[in-house]
Amino acid sequence: MLKEYLRIDKIEGPLIFLKGINEAKYGEIIEISVEGQRRLGKVIKIDAHMVVAQVFEGTSGMSTVNSSVRFTGQPLTIGLSKDILGRMFNGVGEPIDGGGPIFASQRYNINSRPINPVARQYPRNFIETGISTIDTLFTLIRGQKLPIFSGNGLTHKELAAQIVSQAKIASESEQKFAVCFVAIGITKDDGAYFVERFEESGTINNVVMFMNYADDPVTERLSIPKCALTAAEYLAFEADMHILVVMTDMTSYCEALREIASAKEEVPSRKGYPGYLYSDLAFIYERAGMLKTKNGSITFLPILTMPNDDITHPIPDLTGYITEGQIVLSRELSNKDFNPPINVMPSLSRLMKDGIGEGFTREDHPDLANQLFSSYSKVLDIRSLAQIIGEADLSDIDKHYMTFGKRFEEEFVSQGFSTRRTIEESLNLGWELLGELPPEALDRLNDELIRKYYRRK
Repeated sequence: MLKEYLRIDKIEGPLIFLKGINEAKYGEIIEISVEGQRRLGKVIKIDAHMVVAQVFEGTSGMSTVNSSVRFTGQPLTIGLSKDILGRMFNGVGEPIDGGGPIFASQRYNINSRPINPVARQYPRNFIETGISTIDTLFTLIRGQKLPIFSGNGLTHKELAAQIVSQAKIASESEQKFAVCFVAIGITKDDGAYFVERFEESGTINNVVMFMNYADDPVTERLSIPKCALTAAEYLAFEADMHILVVMTDMTSYCEALREIASAKEEVPSRKGYPGYLYSDLAFIYERAGMLKTKNGSITFLPILTMPNDDITHPIPDLTGYITEGQIVLSRELSNKDFNPPINVMPSLSRLMKDGIGEGFTREDHPDLANQLFSSYSKVLDIRSLAQIIGEADLSDIDKHYMTFGKRFEEEFVSQGFSTRRTIEESLNLGWELLGELPPEALDRLNDELIRKYYRRK
């Protein structure tokens, strides 16, 4: 029989402290009764004399004498079935869309382990986002972890909605594809925006949404990524679906982690974040991938805002060590109303070389991507030179590069948040822009590809 404790020793922020507990287990769920109301919490620290638990619904209205605590001995679990598609859940996996409960024959522990490297299958093939810059230059490979580094005030919200609305598997269309969308610490207006965009695009029935709002308890921000990834694992590895997880904003998760660590009086590390921030992020990111024994896959696209646009900040810095590339948004391009404002030069996808080309996209894709990178890099050098000597004194070839760079940003990078391009359309547009340059400038392309696709302006 489970014991019920009628007194809490201390309450501090979202945490409660209890003494004299002998049977507590790390990570187990507790039930808290507050004047007839039931709340849930989770044990997050155990030492010789004290048990610390975080309360999911917050400690507002609780005191040390008006609450009772019961230890369940079980971790946090959620019920899952294929009926979760088209539904919306909160940070602890409870439906919040008014559609009723999920009837499931089994409940799943949200604290699943990262995928064992030995069991991983190397990512192949790609997911088409409909965005030329991503599909052509930083191709998203099935099973990859590819974060988006943004800044406060940039249009990552619109980019996230565009990717969820447009993403699909370009080949093997008979395979099942769905999106798991996770929003952490967003406003109610942003939540309504996402739902409206998904409804307008007709994809909402193929999306499972997990929403944590800014006025929700901070502790829910620590559980919502795990709930969402547990749902993705169920759909991918039990229902044999290919799942794209789009999660915004990981910075809100890390801020919640820092707040809880501070309340536990842990010794802070860089910028006040706990020393285990790296392992905590890795625990989340490494749940994405492909298994040798399963047909499905989980592709992870986390979005995070860099404080003060600092890419060396602990959150983007540690994320870059764990994931396979990054897509960086540019404030300069955003100020020019180029959307999505993707900064080409610092962005990369480390796995794209094995998921593009003949048999995946098109035979010219790898060389075309290299040529676009090389040409745009020269454009930036020429622009720096033009600021010194003036644009009128540039050579003829430099002026061709300037024209190419202008069109590349205005037509290729900036396609808007409602325009969808297939991979064929994006590659053809890339060749059209290279037509601004003379053939001798195409040093990353072989003669066969130039004869087949190149057309001089």
